[in-house]
Amino acid sequence: MRRGGDGWVAPTTTKSDEMRRVRTAGTGPEALLRSRLHRSGLRYRVTHPVPGKPRRSIDIAFTRRRLAVFVDGCFWHGCPIHGALPRTNAAFWKAKIDGNRERDRDTDLALAAAGWRVLRIWEHTGPDEAAGMVLSALGDLASRGGE
Repeated sequence: MRRGGDGWVAPTTTKSDEMRRVRTAGTGPEALLRSRLHRSGLRYRVTHPVPGKPRRSIDIAFTRRRLAVFVDGCFWHGCPIHGALPRTNAAFWKAKIDGNRERDRDTDLALAAAGWRVLRIWEHTGPDEAAGMVLSALGDLASRGGE
């Protein structure tokens, strides 16, 4: 902390403090999608654990039909359309985002091995379009005898 001329102490924030505030669940796009799904009469679990993968969770889980829906942030998951690396400390951010993408692939494989279908939706997808994608996936699963 630094002290101003009038005795006031200005808080200092570090990058670590800023990163701690970044939401990992319940983001705006995720909340909008959940709202659309709920209005459609669907019920689901939020932040449901990934089987066999501690500290990982499914954003929106339809447990009876075993559909796992993830709403991936464009920056954090390396969207091919909107994912741009910062110029500052680019090597760090490239490694970080590559690691996130690798973890996503590992999570998808673990869920598939446990009999789940995985649907990944980019945060830039509109909530109505995203809800349509979920409804379509649920319809496919139902027609195949998933319930």
